[in-house]
Amino acid sequence: MKPSTNRMLTRIKAVYMFINERGTVSTQELVDEFGITPRTIQRDLNVLSYNDLVRSPSRGKWTTTKKKVKLSS
Repeated sequence: MKPSTNRMLTRIKAVYMFINERGTVSTQELVDEFGITPRTIQRDLNVLSYNDLVRSPSRGKWTTTKKKVKLSS
């Protein structure tokens, strides 16, 4: 796996865990927490949403779904 792909997957996992721990977070909170651009965080959220791991109950807010996830390192 390319280092850039591994870095992206690690970041997406961290984003998911952050949302899971906090309950509901805004897109801006994620941008501030991870120090990445809004466009990058949106791409990460799109991956998580596509896989039914997060959902947006209202514009700009994100929460995890009830889908079971096995997190491994």
